[in-house]
Amino acid sequence: MAPSQTALVNLSPAELSFLRATLAQTPPIRLDHTKGPRDFRSMRAEYDVLPGANGSARIALEDGTEALVGVKAEVDRSPWRPVPTERETMLSVATGDMAMEDRDDADDDSKGKGQNSWVEVSVEIPGFREDDALPVFLASMLTESLLASGELKDRLYMNRRFHWKLYIDILLLSPPLSYPLALLSMTTHLALLTSRLPALKSERDENPLFDDDWDAAVALYPKTSGKRSISNQEDKPPVIVLAMAVGPNIIFDPCKEELAVADAVLAVACTSAPSSATGARIVSIRTIDPPSHLTPPGVPNSMNSATGGTVPASSADALTQRELLADSGVWTPPRGGFKRGMISQVVKMVVENGGIAEEVIGALQAIEVG
Repeated sequence: MAPSQTALVNLSPAELSFLRATLAQTPPIRLDHTKGPRDFRSMRAEYDVLPGANGSARIALEDGTEALVGVKAEVDRSPWRPVPTERETMLSVATGDMAMEDRDDADDDSKGKGQNSWVEVSVEIPGFREDDALPVFLASMLTESLLASGELKDRLYMNRRFHWKLYIDILLLSPPLSYPLALLSMTTHLALLTSRLPALKSERDENPLFDDDWDAAVALYPKTSGKRSISNQEDKPPVIVLAMAVGPNIIFDPCKEELAVADAVLAVACTSAPSSATGARIVSIRTIDPPSHLTPPGVPNSMNSATGGTVPASSADALTQRELLADSGVWTPPRGGFKRGMISQVVKMVVENGGIAEEVIGALQAIEVG
């Protein structure tokens, strides 16, 4: 899915060529000259903005793109599973045929019992229908990252009979001034990080009974006790960061003008590493077709039939003219994607100790702590 489905930039071939040349040089010069290749755009963020939701967040980027996310949890009945009798349990243990979920029930553990259908994500963008390609793709990407580790769906398990059904409603308040995937992911991360569920008073397979005191509500992602740093806290919602390649350079959090000259774009979903490790861990990686692949080539006068040039007589001649364009200094749409070595470099920059993932997750968590 191409970011070209968002706002296209109105840049001439000469401007595209100049912008790419500045981004491809060493060190790269971005449109905002104060930013380096690893720097993110400034933003305003707040949480608990929707009083009727279990969790909510709102983030606005400096270019005016703004997103609002609301998280709502409802009690839902799970598909009925018969509880094995004591004799059946003993027989299963003796023969080694006891199902894993029955062992987990015996230990009162919810790990591995959640289902993907318990999480529902919807994305609404001004000017797009719900079944348009861009909202559907964005919702699919966000859902994939949230369910990749299996931690979120397992948190929704109550008992054999009931579970939480989580609805994540994402609204882009402004037109998509830039590709909104990273913004929607960060806003969803902050909304889930601050989401709370009513405290459960019932036990085992009883009908769920909750504490009426909202101050006793349990955080969906509880804060880690102890004096560990923010970056080393585990089990946090994933965050998607965008990285683009321009020549030999890797640039994070590109704006729409920078995306217009990208050779390739990579979406990396990451979360905090376990407490015993440093850095972060990757939960999913996707390549995204950049809008630069769809920009028309800049044709010089000698090849432009409207200004006295000649029209290619055959497809072979057209290919020859395209090759000539590549050496003429006029803008040509980049082709290809990320090379393996560059993907490895992006992953290292994201997951290393003190890397991109730690910076983003730590900054979002500092908003909640502050």
